[in-house]
Amino acid sequence: MKGGMPPMGGNMNNLLKQAQKLQKQLEDMRVELEQRTVEASSGGGAVVAVANGKKQILDIKIKQEVVDPDDVEMLQDLVLAAVNEALNKAEEMMATEMGKITGGLNIPGLF
Repeated sequence: MKGGMPPMGGNMNNLLKQAQKLQKQLEDMRVELEQRTVEASSGGGAVVAVANGKKQILDIKIKQEVVDPDDVEMLQDLVLAAVNEALNKAEEMMATEMGKITGGLNIPGLF
């Protein structure tokens, strides 16, 4: 073959099929992970935040004994800390599980 590229036929088809299979696995995993929840707490369990794989806060629980009208700032800090930790855990869960499928490839915009 002069100056031409070698025929790819079967190899290209196999590569395309593998890519489609990977895409389906990633989509299935993303849907599953969006339904999973993670929980984080602050203040020794005084405030608990629950998030899902979509990084949405689903629930916040606050123990009555930490509700002090004279110290609202402390409660705000506890809520903020629990929410941020829950969102971090949701992000880590998504990255870890998706990494199992992609073999650690960092594909921008994947999740």
